[in-house]
Amino acid sequence: MDTFTPYVIKSFKHDGHLHRMWLTNWRVPSSMLHEEHQKQGMLVFINSQTKIQEADGKEWVSRIPGVSFFIPKMWFNIVALIEETGVRYYCNVASPLYVNQQILTYIDYDLDVIRLPDRSVHIVDQDEYERHKLGYHYSSLVETKVKEGLAALLALVNEDKPPFQDDMVIYYYEQWEKYKSGGG
Repeated sequence: MDTFTPYVIKSFKHDGHLHRMWLTNWRVPSSMLHEEHQKQGMLVFINSQTKIQEADGKEWVSRIPGVSFFIPKMWFNIVALIEETGVRYYCNVASPLYVNQQILTYIDYDLDVIRLPDRSVHIVDQDEYERHKLGYHYSSLVETKVKEGLAALLALVNEDKPPFQDDMVIYYYEQWEKYKSGGG
């Protein structure tokens, strides 16, 4: 695959209902991935001004360009948002990615880690996780996987391990911009 390919990303909740859908995400060709990202089997996607559909059917368009990273078998995914003040990382603790043709799905487990451009790190939505843990009756296995996913994610964030590298985020986005304008 030498070209950017469109995919749909669907996020579900534990009970199987749709949480959110990003309708157009462009997969970065594996030949263009950084060596470390290739080694980990990462799937990297770009979206900018993509239509997003919420569970209730409400649709809106993203305003901030994003580069999403999915690492096979890991219980999290990472979205690097390219803002005027720098790259903000919004990380979802979630089940590993499932790919079927050009549709990606995962289960969102509410806990999020945000790393701001000033490198401060915040864990958010813990109350939502606790509420859903009871409401959806998470098994002890799911709870263990969520805790392990959060710990692995925090280790990457705090040690600036891939994909927490602003220069690579910008590189992927610039390559997509070239492709989109006919230069790729």
